[in-house]
Amino acid sequence: MGGPLVHKPFTPVRGTVGGRTVAVYTSVVRAEHLSHPDIATTAHLFQEWVPKAYEVRLTAVGGRLFAAEIHTDSPAGRVDWRSDYGSHRYRVCEPPPAVAAGVRRTLDRLDLPYGAFDFAVTPGGEWCFPEVNPSGQFGFVEQATGLPITAAVADWLEGKGM
Repeated sequence: MGGPLVHKPFTPVRGTVGGRTVAVYTSVVRAEHLSHPDIATTAHLFQEWVPKAYEVRLTAVGGRLFAAEIHTDSPAGRVDWRSDYGSHRYRVCEPPPAVAAGVRRTLDRLDLPYGAFDFAVTPGGEWCFPEVNPSGQFGFVEQATGLPITAAVADWLEGKGM
């Protein structure tokens, strides 16, 4: 890829070390790290590092979209916002029309009624899509922004507003 990569665990990795709860988060790796012999012993998830101004969690429920910017100034949070919730500042935002259309196409193609879409927004304003989680969390966004995501889930379950 010609630049830095990030390594992500396939599933949440949590445990206890020295009586403290710990987790494995996204980490930046360089090409020389890839030659380590342990890399060949199992599957890994690597993605291109995207320089970002902030990130967006876009929660899609039955075609309704709820997007919130996640801003963080901590070094750990700049690599993986999940590693430092205390540093977050949230702002409701509107996804660009092409992004909204792409999210809806992804839901349709994957036959998903729900998805927690993550985006890295570059300093130039480009929305880069690394992943969608079909069971991703939304409560922290709703609490911070007031977006009515729980109500949208309830509406979808009741067959309303679709």
